[in-house]
Amino acid sequence: MSSPFVFAVFALALIAFAIFYLFFYRNWRRQRELQQPFPKAWRKLLRAHMPLYQKLPPPLKKQLEKYVQLFLSEKAFYGCADFHVDERVKITIAGHACLLILARPYASYDDVRSILVYPNAYRVQTAQSDGIVVSVQDQVRAGEASNRGQIVLAWSECEEGAMNSDGPHNVILHEFAHQLDYLDGTADGAPPLSGEQAQVWQKTMTKAYENLRSSLRHHQKSWLDPYGATEPAEFFAVLTEAFFQQPKHLKAEQPDVYEALRGFYRLDPIDFSRHEG
Repeated sequence: MSSPFVFAVFALALIAFAIFYLFFYRNWRRQRELQQPFPKAWRKLLRAHMPLYQKLPPPLKKQLEKYVQLFLSEKAFYGCADFHVDERVKITIAGHACLLILARPYASYDDVRSILVYPNAYRVQTAQSDGIVVSVQDQVRAGEASNRGQIVLAWSECEEGAMNSDGPHNVILHEFAHQLDYLDGTADGAPPLSGEQAQVWQKTMTKAYENLRSSLRHHQKSWLDPYGATEPAEFFAVLTEAFFQQPKHLKAEQPDVYEALRGFYRLDPIDFSRHEG
């Protein structure tokens, strides 16, 4: 039996195994997980540490619980700098992360493998290149996402944003918006879309992004976090925070942007407040 033939058979076997795992075993495992009742203690933690959960209509509360259950069964949490990751931390992070995909497939987070949690904002060193000169800079961060399936978060920032559900900042929503942006391979402010929806998104977001940058150049005050003007990827993440936490304000200020986000997330957060309780 020739080596090329053996190699081809082996490659086909690997492909078959991968298909089995992705489309059958993983789905079976998830269905088995969802057969377990959602722990009452987790529901209590959602109510206490995720005010947005209280605003969801009953069907979306149930959907969030299912996604949280899958998220906690599949994602690894690691405490950094001696931080202890308890259930309160896990539920708060998972709840806000899964809020973004309530009306989207859970598979949107298949690439997320681990969440690293620091107690507070942390320092990282980044290399900056200016021609032949490379300098190292110290940066303080509240979170970061990557296309390697790793999310890093500062718990103090997570907790503050989570409990202030009408405020402008929520680092969990911000970083997991980046993760959705990475679904097409790169974080460029344009998550996976197609056809007319992609065209409308590109036109709407480009115009809004340039307007924000222009207003800041002319020293005009913007209600939206100026960090959104850094680059299109940050603009999308900042808008996601506003969409879920300040939906009425966003819709009043930028109705076209609000509609584009509503189309992507397939949700209308303005409706949530009608179900609070």
